[in-house]
Amino acid sequence: MRKSDKQLDNRLRGALMEVCELALESVPGFRWLTHLADYRRFPDSLRIVCVFDSDDALIQAREAREDDYLCQLLQAKLAAAAIKPAALRRQVHFDSEEACQREHRGNWKRRLSQ
Repeated sequence: MRKSDKQLDNRLRGALMEVCELALESVPGFRWLTHLADYRRFPDSLRIVCVFDSDDALIQAREAREDDYLCQLLQAKLAAAAIKPAALRRQVHFDSEEACQREHRGNWKRRLSQ
């Protein structure tokens, strides 16, 4: 990883940590988030996954438009870190611990690599 990539990764991680802390306080059922990126193709390669504790919690979050809230929060925090994905809404995915357990036996590494 180049020095500039490491600096970008640090800014990205900081912004995502802020979003995660806010979401844990305000979004019912939200548990954690992670990201994947190929810094040679950044920001187009950025993928953010927001994880809820159950399928029902994710359904309820979508019904309450919490997915839109999380995307707006991500957009604001990333912009504050000078990171501007062109199509953030398409780069943010929502998942649940329950779905990972059911479909990948709880193996997040395998689930996220697909």
